Amino acid sequence: MAVLITDICINCGACIDECPVEAIVDDEDNPTGEETYYVYPDKCVECVGYHDTPACAEACPTEGCIVWDKCYEGMPCREDIPADARESHQPVIE
Repeated sequence: MAVLITDICINCGACIDECPVEAIVDDEDNPTGEETYYVYPDKCVECVGYHDTPACAEACPTEGCIVWDKCYEGMPCREDIPADARESHQPVIE
């Protein structure tokens, strides 16, 4: 996992078109069955090489909806994010 969409997601769709690697799916395609958008951890690159911060979080109108999660093995992760921020799921944008 790289970034995680929490259950406060309002399913507005602002994030989905911003993802440069199409890692986000809507609630109808969420493999967990939850009624929120979902980030595929094996696709998310935290916008490394694309943007200065994850574009989904920049576009999201709901404060604290998109949070850091642990890095997915083999995928790029932002090295400047402290481990405790990932473990405690701190918001990407505060």
